[in-house]
Amino acid sequence: MIDYFSKYISFVSGLFVFIFLLSACEKSQEEGKKDDKILARVQNRTLYLSELEGMVPSNVSPEDSILFINSLIERWAREAVLLQEAELNLPKDLNLDKLVRDYRSSLVKNNYEQILVEQFLDSTITRQELSSYYSNNKEQLALDEPLVRYFYMKIPLGTPDLDKAENWWKNFSKDDNRKMLTQYAEKAARDYVLTDSSWIEISKLSYNFPPGWLNATNIDSKGSFMQSDDNFKYFFKKEEVISANSEPPFSFVEPKIKRLILHQRKQKLLDKKKEEMYQRELRQNNVEIFR
Repeated sequence: MIDYFSKYISFVSGLFVFIFLLSACEKSQEEGKKDDKILARVQNRTLYLSELEGMVPSNVSPEDSILFINSLIERWAREAVLLQEAELNLPKDLNLDKLVRDYRSSLVKNNYEQILVEQFLDSTITRQELSSYYSNNKEQLALDEPLVRYFYMKIPLGTPDLDKAENWWKNFSKDDNRKMLTQYAEKAARDYVLTDSSWIEISKLSYNFPPGWLNATNIDSKGSFMQSDDNFKYFFKKEEVISANSEPPFSFVEPKIKRLILHQRKQKLLDKKKEEMYQRELRQNNVEIFR
């Protein structure tokens, strides 16, 4: 839910700025604005100081306020130029009013659907539901690429005691050595995984290494290595691999299953609410269909 709200706030903020730019672009000089300060003009479009009222955050310094306003003006001017050019190149058969109506309708409906979801969607998912979905949809959940569990360190070249880390790594299975590696990595490593790791797709794991060192083609042949490029010493030890098109571990797909279950519930909820609203309007004779 937190992730949704952050996306929603970001969307609303972006939409607010877009509406401001579009509405400001559409305004021309008016008699009532004779005393208003003009900030920018692009042909017949004018941006007035009053149109920025309330857009500058109250908790910023005067210097930052000036930078913020200048950024808004610059953005407005760029959007005004683009809008001017777009209007000159409108297709003759484009029904702009219909597009605006459709876009507004889509925003209004999506907003109300989200309100319904927040009010009525049951987001509780039991372990039994998760297990049942996993058992009944294994083909749908099959892996697109190999999964890997691994141990790993990335140490800058020239780091003191790097030779000791190499010796510890060669005898990684010893508990004392892994403990020493962990202490060393905490101080020296740019990045590391030395506890039992979660599953990760090979495409994501490969970003930890120079190009070509690890990928879906060679991961089966990789076991343990210590290799260097111009800047770092890389330590890698493969713990387990599951090949593409195989049944995924439950722990790996559990978050995906939760999303799928919630999506299905959401669709059923919205379909149910829409039908209830439609039947209500039918009973009240507010729906007329002319055949």
